[in-house]
Amino acid sequence: MNRNAQIALGCGGAGCLGVIVVVLAGAIIWTFSSRSFTSNRNRSYNFNINSRSNSNSNSDHGSNSNSSSTSDPGTNSESSTTSSSLSDDDKHKLFQAAGMTNDSALIQRVLKKIGLVNESGTPQAGYEGFVKDHFTWAMKNISFINSINTPDKARAYVEQHLND
Repeated sequence: MNRNAQIALGCGGAGCLGVIVVVLAGAIIWTFSSRSFTSNRNRSYNFNINSRSNSNSNSDHGSNSNSSSTSDPGTNSESSTTSSSLSDDDKHKLFQAAGMTNDSALIQRVLKKIGLVNESGTPQAGYEGFVKDHFTWAMKNISFINSINTPDKARAYVEQHLND
């Protein structure tokens, strides 16, 4: 190996090492600077899923089998009709905004509105799936989440759209 090849090899290695150092330094600077420019976002998402699966079967053949579908206090026809008028995107927006208010009464109103819980607060079928899908929705809708980034902005959004 001649002297020029050794110099080229040394410069190439130093160049690669230099690029790696610059990239790492940039990543560190970006991480710390992005934290200082953003507002203090101490968010705590607390999703309480209280899924009680009380399956009561009645083998008494003299009972009215239609009573559970017509007089069950767990069904809420108002909630199901209002939830069907909202798009999935609108449901996720209301759900996100309500959660950001940290107001449990408002959260319950929204959950009833979008059909995830009944009047007594018991989760309906599809609740867990909606919450699971919400994380994917949230990753795709960061700009909306940033637009309601305070409890006051989130509350204003919910109050404006709750009766849609």
